[in-house]
Amino acid sequence: MRDLKTKAIVLKRTDYGEADRILQLLTPEGKKSVMAKGVRREKSKLAGGIELFSVSEVVIHEGKGELGILTSAKLLEHYDAFVRDIELLELGGNLMRDASRRAEQVDSPEFFNILRQSLQSAQKHALEGSETRWKELLRSWASMNMLRAAGEEINLKYDVSGSKLTPDSYYVWDVENSALAEHSSGRIGADHIKMMRVMVSTPLEVAMKVAGYADLMDEIGYIVKCAEKATKV
Repeated sequence: MRDLKTKAIVLKRTDYGEADRILQLLTPEGKKSVMAKGVRREKSKLAGGIELFSVSEVVIHEGKGELGILTSAKLLEHYDAFVRDIELLELGGNLMRDASRRAEQVDSPEFFNILRQSLQSAQKHALEGSETRWKELLRSWASMNMLRAAGEEINLKYDVSGSKLTPDSYYVWDVENSALAEHSSGRIGADHIKMMRVMVSTPLEVAMKVAGYADLMDEIGYIVKCAEKATKV
C-alpha cells in the first residue's frame, strides 16, 4: 500500500451510493480509478478539486484492489471556457474520451501532457477570441500526438511504396494502407507534410504560431481522421 501524490485530470465522474463518486483520472502515472468518499456532501473538502476540465493535485491511497481512495484534491487550473462554448465542450469531451481510450491501451505519461496542453491552449485562444482555425489545429495536434504516444504515428517519412516523401511531389491519402501515396493530382504537398512534422515534434503553442497553417487544415484534418479511424478496431 502507498499514497501517490500526483497531478490529475478528471475524465469521468460517476455517482455512487448516497454521497460518493467513482472517478476516472488521467495522471502522468497513467489512468487511475478512484473512490471519492463523501464528495457529494455539502462540506466535502474534495469537491472543489475534482471539477471537469481542470488540473488538480491529488493524493491517492492505493491498496491491493484496482480502485484507489482519493484522500486529497487541490484545484490547480480550471478551464472554464469549455462550459461557455458548446462547440468547445464537444471538442473537450472528445479529447478526454480519446485520451481515456488510449491510456487503457498504453501506459504513457504523454497522454496527460497532451491533454493538459490541449486544455490550456483552448482556454487561451477562447479567451483571446482568436478567429483562425485554431480549434481544428488543436484537434489534429492532439490526435496526432496521441497516435504517436500509442505507437501508431502517421508515417511522415515514406509513402505507401516505401519511397521517401519529396518536397516536389504531391500525394493523396491511401485509406486502405493508411499512408500517403504519390499522385499527380494530389492536394497534399510539402507544406502539409512540413506542418504535420511540426505538429508531432513541438508543443501545441509552437504549432499555433506557424504562419498560414489555416490553409492546410482541410487536408491535414482529413488525414488525421482517417488515421484515427484505422486504429479503432
